[in-house]
Amino acid sequence: MKKYLLLFGLMAIVQFAFGNSHMGKFAEKDSIIVEFGKSGKIVLIIESKEDFDKLKAMDVNEIIRQLDIELDKETGEWNIVEQKAKIGNKEIITVREQGPETEVTVGRVKVTVDESGGNTKVKVESGEKKVKKEQTFRTFFNIDLGINTYLDGDGNFPSSAEPFATKGWGSWNVGLNWMASQRIAKGFYWDFGIGFQWYNFKFENRDFQAVRGDGEIDFIQRTDVNGFKSKISASYLTAQSLLKLDFGRMNDNGDKGLRIAAGPYVGYRVGGRSKYVYRELDGGGRRKEKLNTGTYLSNLRYGLRGEVGVGRFNFFSTYDLNTLFQDGRGPELHPITFGVIF
Repeated sequence: MKKYLLLFGLMAIVQFAFGNSHMGKFAEKDSIIVEFGKSGKIVLIIESKEDFDKLKAMDVNEIIRQLDIELDKETGEWNIVEQKAKIGNKEIITVREQGPETEVTVGRVKVTVDESGGNTKVKVESGEKKVKKEQTFRTFFNIDLGINTYLDGDGNFPSSAEPFATKGWGSWNVGLNWMASQRIAKGFYWDFGIGFQWYNFKFENRDFQAVRGDGEIDFIQRTDVNGFKSKISASYLTAQSLLKLDFGRMNDNGDKGLRIAAGPYVGYRVGGRSKYVYRELDGGGRRKEKLNTGTYLSNLRYGLRGEVGVGRFNFFSTYDLNTLFQDGRGPELHPITFGVIF
């Protein structure tokens, strides 16, 4: 009889939780409490005279029989099912009895009654919402924002004595990427896409200007003006391909786990120039000189990209296997970038 009490009590809780929006339409409700046996109790809530008239015509014994309680002999669970045309049997309430403990589940609400000790313990739990099924293929857009520098032929960062040594703040890398992701296995993905990348290399020594020399790039020291900014920029149409491991998805933790990805990229140059901002020695406003130095920049860019992510934070790094300038047209410099993904 305890399971009947739990069933009617839990159904009353569900009625209160999901039927709350309709309560304002009726006057104050009356309730009828039917007690039976030592502890049996049925609570009926009457909202109108019409409901009371219908109740008088109902047979309580028939209501109990229509609950259609079925016992699973293997698991010891009682299931109350609702018959649905064209859909079949839909389980709406499950009752499980294991010795002194009784558990009743309705949807995501679970009530557990434990009578193993001297006092009866009642526990009410609300289960998590059903996780949305992951798409096997999706497309998305992201933005790279990073800082550029480069390594010389010996794998070292150029010293400040070099005219082409870069300054971190101002040597921006900006990328706009249209991406797609194909799920290969649980937690394993292939990400690929195309985008535009803008390289900016701001020189630490602003007295030097990059100019187009005779067959190669020249870095000349400007002593005739006061320099404020000197840099080289280039833009590339880039395609990339990454293999990604998502340990959060792999362990059913959603986006909370660690993500790592790596793969190659290749790009074709669509622009390139140098920019020098200065002021005359005798004063006056700032002036700019923009020169076409793209002739000496590498037309083909290729390298390796790596990504690391945790939660909502994603970081990337790229390393160009090619040199920034064409062979014999400038110093041997391999661009490298560190940044974040939005």
